[in-house]
Amino acid sequence: MQWEVVIGLETHVQLQTKSKQFSGASTTYGAAPNTQACEVSIALPGVLPVLNKQAVDCAIKFGLAIDADIPPISVFSRKNYFYPDLPKGYQISQFELPVVGKGTVTILVPASKNTEAYEKVINITRAHLEEDAGKSVHGAVEGMSGIDLNRAGTPLLEIVTEPDMRSAAEAVAYAKKLHELVQWIGICDGNMQEGSFRCDVNVSVRPKGTEKFGTRREIKNLNSFKFMLQAIEYETQWQIETLEDGGTIQQATVLFNPDTGETRAMRSKEEANDYRYFPDPDLLPLAVTAADKARVMADMPMLPQALQAQFVRDYALSSYDANALTSSKAIADYFIATVQAGAEPKQAANWVMGAVSAKLNAEEKSILDSPLSATQLAALLKRISDGTISNNAAKQVFEAMWAGEGEVDAIIDAKGLKQVSDTGAIAAIIDGVLAANPAMVAEFKAGKEKAFNALVGQCMKASQGKANPAQVNELLKQKLSA
Repeated sequence: MQWEVVIGLETHVQLQTKSKQFSGASTTYGAAPNTQACEVSIALPGVLPVLNKQAVDCAIKFGLAIDADIPPISVFSRKNYFYPDLPKGYQISQFELPVVGKGTVTILVPASKNTEAYEKVINITRAHLEEDAGKSVHGAVEGMSGIDLNRAGTPLLEIVTEPDMRSAAEAVAYAKKLHELVQWIGICDGNMQEGSFRCDVNVSVRPKGTEKFGTRREIKNLNSFKFMLQAIEYETQWQIETLEDGGTIQQATVLFNPDTGETRAMRSKEEANDYRYFPDPDLLPLAVTAADKARVMADMPMLPQALQAQFVRDYALSSYDANALTSSKAIADYFIATVQAGAEPKQAANWVMGAVSAKLNAEEKSILDSPLSATQLAALLKRISDGTISNNAAKQVFEAMWAGEGEVDAIIDAKGLKQVSDTGAIAAIIDGVLAANPAMVAEFKAGKEKAFNALVGQCMKASQGKANPAQVNELLKQKLSA
């Protein structure tokens, strides 16, 4: 039997606010346990929640970014469940009337050995505001578990998709796109290691060609794209094998173990009615006006797709280059700054996507941590364009600048890398090479084109790599045809 996997994602995006969703307690990461748990966080009797306006603005900004419906009224509800890290016994969330309604995110699924790259539209069901719970800490005291309520009340935007994805590759492409977008518009720092961006993945399988969904299992709290891919692939294969062996799938919440590459059931999965949602009596309905949306829109940066189109139109870049350069706002800003500092756009694109990105990846750094500024890169590229240095010499200069050895001109002088562009000097080098290699000259005149390249190589070697390659080619052709 042919099987089809059906995937939907629920992503918890921690919003970049200084205080919590319903109180003034700090959201700074890494504080000592329970030092940021105020009266509201620990649910002391008599305390009342006060909505964080900045969190609302973040939700509106996301809704505008995905062209979603943003209703004039949304409602906060109590999601009731009992767990040690939830001191109130309920979580303030939204359910039937969320702040952001239906929208779309367009993803680019990369090519694989079986398929070419393709675009797909993923439908967003809703995005709702809620507060985070605390966390259980195991092993801090031998044989015991503790509760840290620092995260309790931290503002989250939960973004829920339709079950539109049909492969692990599509799910990862969507998660990466969403991760890029929330950072781009400045509502989340995207730090997955600190839990700022966490995905729950609902996976089910069904016979190919059927409409009815299979029973889903939810893989909780995936904070790595690599682990997401592994978890979905393992879970999909496990469900298929279970069904083909005559078993049944029980709806459950499962965890992924990166050490074994396996998923395992944690508990049976609840339905929405198990949480007994009802409107929170302590919070008024949230009103979002046209003026609110206009105010937030005025602070919105140009979105990736619009910037890609601008790069293609204004800089004559390919769609591939434009897409790569808008993989993050920081990279796009670095590229723009390089061009504004005088670099030729295509040359700047090649170096940002090539040498700069390779060094950053090797050193596990962000473009924001690059030791080479956009202005410095532009100065280097100008020296290639004006013929001061060759492309090969530029690589040496780049390495030296990256290591902090100085500015471009000082490094060129110190290392003696200035390119020889004097016609007379190059002609003398060529004459010496031709005189020393009569056999190669004879081969070229006999029609062997490879001999020409060999002669160019000898000229560059004689000049210690400093001769201008374009001039060497031109003068050599002239002398050989004379």
